Amino acid sequence: MEMLDNLWLGLSVAVTPINLWWCLVGVFLGTAIGVLPGLGPSATIAMLLPATFGLEPVSALIMMAGIFYGAQYGGSTTAILINLPGEATSVVTALDGYQMARKGAAGRALAAAALSSFFAGTVCTVLIALFAPPLTDLAFKFGPAEYFSLMVLGLAASVVLASGSIIHALAMIVLGLLLGLVGTDVNSGAQRYAFGLPELADGFNFVIVAMGMFGIGGIIANLEDESRRDLGVKSVKGLMPTREDWRRMIAPILRGTSLGAILGILPGGGAALASFGAYALEKRVSKHADELGKGAIEGIAAPEAANNAGAQMSFIPMLTLGFPANPVMALMIGAMIMQGIQPGPGVMAEQPRLFWGLIASMWVGNVMLLVLNLPLIGLWVRMIMVPYHFLFPMIIVFCAIGVFSLANNAFDLQIMVGFGLLGYILKKLDCEPAPMLLGFILGPLMEEFLRRSLLLSQGDPTVFVTRPLSAVLLALAVAVLAMVLLPAFSRTRDVAFKEA
Repeated sequence: MEMLDNLWLGLSVAVTPINLWWCLVGVFLGTAIGVLPGLGPSATIAMLLPATFGLEPVSALIMMAGIFYGAQYGGSTTAILINLPGEATSVVTALDGYQMARKGAAGRALAAAALSSFFAGTVCTVLIALFAPPLTDLAFKFGPAEYFSLMVLGLAASVVLASGSIIHALAMIVLGLLLGLVGTDVNSGAQRYAFGLPELADGFNFVIVAMGMFGIGGIIANLEDESRRDLGVKSVKGLMPTREDWRRMIAPILRGTSLGAILGILPGGGAALASFGAYALEKRVSKHADELGKGAIEGIAAPEAANNAGAQMSFIPMLTLGFPANPVMALMIGAMIMQGIQPGPGVMAEQPRLFWGLIASMWVGNVMLLVLNLPLIGLWVRMIMVPYHFLFPMIIVFCAIGVFSLANNAFDLQIMVGFGLLGYILKKLDCEPAPMLLGFILGPLMEEFLRRSLLLSQGDPTVFVTRPLSAVLLALAVAVLAMVLLPAFSRTRDVAFKEA
């Protein structure tokens, strides 16, 4: 009964005209981002962060959440129509979606993707409402030692679940932690690694880092290898699955939703890993496994349900623990801090309207996406054909305006360009920037909780293993890293990310 009361409170916040408007803006932008390869929700949310200063906190978070899960919808459109995934989460969808489109079933494929995502989003909204309160109650039992151990576990998981080399992922974590040290030490007041520059006295602004790494760095990489987009499907008809399609979709949707809900909570895992995992699961258990890759509707339903479930479930650790499961959640935590809100378990108790309003808006946003996606197929098709060299100047202008508006400081623009070049170099070296951003966000927090723990224990480092919950979290972190040493797991991981 309490959950229904909470959801009713959330709906009363989410359906106000102003929040409905920002939810619509978010899901529309998210879908457009997914359709346009080369942008991505991380870069777009980073560009829009300065614009959220003038919004109410709940409106800002609703819009950014809409961008995130809307991008999961939009990425499937290009994957199905032109075999060019707009988002990493839609790579697997392209395998069967494009084959269905070539057979004249593009409408049924797009409908399967939209309906699967809607079902997963609805289920996960309920799951978040169910599990958020008990997890928040558990989080109140966390002390500084437990929070430090939780962050160690999160970084360990992000290393294991990041695509590419383990060594590269570990190096990115360390680089992020080092960048987080730049600035003024809170306790001593001494400057660290600022090189005498007053502009670095407060450290690097994470908005500038995110814009540079994901925005400018992504632009340079995309200009180097701009894909030619040939639209093979000129018209889309039959936007409803047949009875046979429904019969074959139901079980994959349920399996994909379940897997995505579990993997979405894991740090570094999220929607991309859930999408591939759901496809791999269908290969093993589906009655039509031999048709996968040749235009089987199961190959669309399961990954699309999984990636949307994974995207929405990643909100659980962010809302209950103040812990980012992926770079987008890190950006949302940054937005909360800029709005004067301390992320963590106190949000639900102190600002229930914001907490439950954001959760309820996820279901409202999924309804909007279902209504928008299919009727606007013609618009998305036209957007696909916009040459990237027309888009990137606008992206650079938005990045520059956003960064300059933070402090009216030209030095910030230089820092953004520097991180953009760094992001491009890291991409060329096959180093994924996402673990670096997580390390950059969590580094200062880890240092703070480490110091608090040692102060409370009078300098006794065994506090991290003598407190039961902290010891369990550290043991899990060691176990996660030890998994990498297992040959079977290592081979499975390499194959997974190679195919995905």
